[in-house]
Formats: sequence, C-alpha cells, structure tokens
Amino acid sequence: MKILGVTACPTGVAHTYMSAEALEKEAKARGYEVKVETQGSIGIENEITEEDLKGADVVILTKDIAIKNKERFQGIPTVNVAITDLIKKTSALLDKIEEHLKKNK
Repeated sequence: MKILGVTACPTGVAHTYMSAEALEKEAKARGYEVKVETQGSIGIENEITEEDLKGADVVILTKDIAIKNKERFQGIPTVNVAITDLIKKTSALLDKIEEHLKKNK
C-alpha cells in the first residue's frame, strides 16, 4: 500500500511532527510505502510531489486546521483525522483504512 499524509496543527510545532512520525513509523512497520508532508510553523517540509501522487492508495490529512493545496489529492481516497487521533490511534486508523480499501477494490 502507498500512503501519503499531510499533518498540520494550530501552532505548527510539536503535534505536526509527532503525528508525521507516528504515521511513518506504523506504515513502515507494516511494510507500506509512506510519505508525510508537514505544514508547520516553518512552512511546508517534505512536500508531496506530482510523482509521489502516482499510485497512492490513500491520503491521510489532519483536520485541526486547513491543509494547503489539498486540491492536488482529487481522485485519491482521502481520510480526514484529528491530529491527536493520528498520534495516539495510528494502528487502529490504518486497520480501518486497510479494511475499507479491501472492501472497495
């Protein structure tokens, strides 16, 4: 599975990076390809490119503040999640995504 993510929190500091790390760690542990863009206080880092979009199975977006440039994800299944859930419930979130994608293949 190929997962893309974009994380951002209201202050753009700790939770932005904690959620990105949690998603990367869990996805890699499951053997998935993953790339997470952060939109923090210092701007956009690890920006998702057109090349990254090719073959993506799902995009996970945090919903605590508006994500910049999210129109680029049109046509890819998208999950909006609270940033604290992405940090604390990463495994359960990926379980649900896996289940949903299997049902809708």
